[in-house]
Amino acid sequence: MSFRVTIQPSGHQFSVPAGDTVLNAALEAGFNIPYGCRNGACGACKGTVLEGQVQHNAYQAHALSEKEIAEGKALFCCARPQSDLAIECREVTVGSAIRSRIMPCRVQKLEHVAHDVIVMTLKLPSNERMQFLAGQYIEFLLKDGKRRAFSLANAPYNDELLELHLRLIPGGQFTEYVFSEMQEKTILRLEGPMGSFYLREESDKPIIFVAGGTGFAPIKGIIEHALHHKMTRKMTLYRGSLALRDLYLPDLPKKWHAENGIDYIPVLSDPRPEDDWGGRSGFVHFAVLEDHPDLSGYQVYCCGAPAMVEAAHRDFVAAGLPPEEFFSDAFTYAPPVPAKVLA
Repeated sequence: MSFRVTIQPSGHQFSVPAGDTVLNAALEAGFNIPYGCRNGACGACKGTVLEGQVQHNAYQAHALSEKEIAEGKALFCCARPQSDLAIECREVTVGSAIRSRIMPCRVQKLEHVAHDVIVMTLKLPSNERMQFLAGQYIEFLLKDGKRRAFSLANAPYNDELLELHLRLIPGGQFTEYVFSEMQEKTILRLEGPMGSFYLREESDKPIIFVAGGTGFAPIKGIIEHALHHKMTRKMTLYRGSLALRDLYLPDLPKKWHAENGIDYIPVLSDPRPEDDWGGRSGFVHFAVLEDHPDLSGYQVYCCGAPAMVEAAHRDFVAAGLPPEEFFSDAFTYAPPVPAKVLA
């Protein structure tokens, strides 16, 4: 048994097998609708059910409120059709020809760039390259059947190696393994690329990037892509961290500013006494609002913890940002488990 789904306003149609989600079936049919986490945490896949009924798998309450459900909203990564549907959502056409693939990779290098951040570079088989859009992510397929998602930090023109930024999550099975036991030349399996967090090149609006923690990774890829293609749009990077030691790769944004005119504003929410910090403090998205009380003429690309992304979206829209000009990738983490070796 399957259900027919019609996407509005395009009129595109696809079938959803019983028990599958709208998002999975749309991607299988070649229709790239927006998504981010694929587990009901970020809200990037949110759309409207115009006709028909859906049931949701488990999701996080902040991603879909009761009020939104009453208005007909749904998270398509979790929504399972209970009848034929008509839905309303944007369709991503730029990356529609890029298909996700499963492939092996080798850990080429593990570089500690902060007390709790490792830059991991991956090498694909010699006859393979991954076609992706700057800002997308990959998922590691672990031997216990679980998956771990990490954003690509390099730009597509520089695809000989794949670059990831991994933050140590206390109690996190995979990151504790990476930080304590993983060796270079380890073989892993990944699937990618995934996600709809990438630069909308058809626009000429100035861009505000908001990066929290390792949310810097996909934004780094997007900025390097823009610079490689000599894009002339005004770009400003706001980067939030707890303390000075958490601003890993600190010289790179400074280089972008010196050589390419990209404004760079680091913001510390909890600077340490030894930081002797004279820069901006507080929540990173508040710094954006202080500098840009009217966001109506901008695009925003925001990546980091779900709470930061959610607050930025709410407050930026209130400051005039058109909702369709807010692009986000919310980093969610698996529940902590007792540390063990991934055998």
